Amino acid sequence: MANKNEILAQHILDAVGGEENIVNSTHCATRLRLVLKRSIPDAKQKVSEIEGVVTVVENNGQFQVVIGNNVGEVFNYFEDLTGERQHDDNDHSDNKGSILNRVIATMSAVFAPFIYILAAAGILQGLLIVINLIIPSFKDTGTYEVFNFMSWAPFTFLPIFIAMTAARHFNVNVYIAVACTAALVSPDLTNMIERIQDGEAIKLFGIPLTETSYTSSVLPPLFLVWILSYVEKYLNKWIHDVVKPLFTPFLSIVIMVPITLLVIGPITTIAAHGIAGGFNYLVDVAPWLAGALIGGLWQVFVIFGVHWGITPMVLANFEQHQSDSFQAFQTIAVISQIGAVIGVLIKAKRTEIKRVASSAGITGIFGITEPSMYGINLRFKKPFIIACISGAIGAFIASFFNPKYYAYAGLPGPITIVNGYSADNPSSIWGIIIGSTVAILLPIILIQFLGYGDDTTEEVDNETASTPDAQSTDNPLETIVYAPIDGQVVSLSKVNDPIFAKGMMGQGIAIKPESQTVHAPFDGVVSMIAVSKHAIGITSSTGVELLIHVGLDTVQLNGEGFNILVKENDSLQQGQPILKFDKSLLDSKNYDSIIPVIITNSAEFSETIATKESNITTNDELLTIINK
Repeated sequence: MANKNEILAQHILDAVGGEENIVNSTHCATRLRLVLKRSIPDAKQKVSEIEGVVTVVENNGQFQVVIGNNVGEVFNYFEDLTGERQHDDNDHSDNKGSILNRVIATMSAVFAPFIYILAAAGILQGLLIVINLIIPSFKDTGTYEVFNFMSWAPFTFLPIFIAMTAARHFNVNVYIAVACTAALVSPDLTNMIERIQDGEAIKLFGIPLTETSYTSSVLPPLFLVWILSYVEKYLNKWIHDVVKPLFTPFLSIVIMVPITLLVIGPITTIAAHGIAGGFNYLVDVAPWLAGALIGGLWQVFVIFGVHWGITPMVLANFEQHQSDSFQAFQTIAVISQIGAVIGVLIKAKRTEIKRVASSAGITGIFGITEPSMYGINLRFKKPFIIACISGAIGAFIASFFNPKYYAYAGLPGPITIVNGYSADNPSSIWGIIIGSTVAILLPIILIQFLGYGDDTTEEVDNETASTPDAQSTDNPLETIVYAPIDGQVVSLSKVNDPIFAKGMMGQGIAIKPESQTVHAPFDGVVSMIAVSKHAIGITSSTGVELLIHVGLDTVQLNGEGFNILVKENDSLQQGQPILKFDKSLLDSKNYDSIIPVIITNSAEFSETIATKESNITTNDELLTIINK
């Protein structure tokens, strides 16, 4: 039986046109990022309505599906479904967009898979800073030396990480790419560069090597793999199949490493340092402006998924200066979104909003703001605006303290503030702390006075009963699902929809309706109502999650012909009317009115037993769910 993440992956794939429409798929901390061959007009709406999807963003030639922290598992199933087709050489996208968009999309594909590794290393560096502050003598111990080089290892060998992900993105043999980039971080080359820096002249083919260092570099390995994609393709085309496995890697390494050392490396390093230098110049000339812009607009960049484009600049700063001010301001922007969520959490009266806000706030602690933004702040709009203004003000104030990060933070946020400490720049940490304090407190205060939008103050009656988690302490051996409507019983396998017929949504049964009012099949809570009103989810007190889906493809009606009689989080009694629909309207527009009744978490139970009756009336026993 498929689990929820597998079902989610299948639904997304179907909504975007199937396997044949996928050119490339990647993921970051919270998003499934797809490149499609052709645009599908209603794909965004369809995917947005899928249970488990937070929202959809189309930008930079990418179809970005915001899912949350389980995106990695969804991505794995998505890859299983698409196989290797997404990497075919003959695949071409009609949605590549501009050069800028393609560059940003490439940065996302390259950095997103290993950003948590860099984040983990950054946290370890932060912990070492804290320990050294508490115990100064710790820095002289062998334990510190071991953990210190452990924290720097991912950055030292960053070109190899880039080679692996870039090889996948550019459809290059990953082992050839790694072999080429491994040469760039070889200890022997590092020693040669140190000799060049000391004044020694070392030549390759009579051309002097520069003193460019490739450890922790970003653009040199990225451009190496990009150019390698063309070299490898050319070699595979002209080398005989018998010797191709040997001579393609041989010639690739022999060609690409010298070209990188002589041309690609020096040019791209100058470019990276130039971009970083431009930002640093702005910080030197007008730090208040740089702070206000980043603090106020950073999360806007995150919304459109273009934030990965800044990574090379940040890493170039750490490589060249061992510090970076961008991440200091970025941290304040992140914290402002957390402040807005906390403000909503305090202000809200509805249990559902409090639950979403609390979970979103927890992920924000670790620098992941998408749940905060899409779950709360953008949902009500006002909190997001307040957060952006607060972030700008907080970063503006911090800018007067020369704030910088001295250890890279893959996901800047509250737990990485310590990365701003330096004995040589003691005001830095204080600037970040003061700016962060303003950024988190200001939204909280403003939201208490200004509110957070229209969907605010209605308090649900009996909050305990309205919470899906508020379940009976009893643990019965079985749960009875009663028929929600009169009609003819149909096996799920005969439903004219593969998602239902193949049990991808879960086990269950279907009913051809003979009436037009749907009733609650058991005591429970309304856990989901589709925007288009054609489907409703109910959770029983025993933990059964049930979906009643009225008709097939009726989402296209956009609510026409449907009347929802309850609200989300309402408590229900078995037999209570919950939905009315116009069956004649569905028939007149050629929609199949069959109603699948699905146990979406059926894998959590031992067995689902369907009635043997061919016809059924409301409140007759329809399904029996046996506990494990």
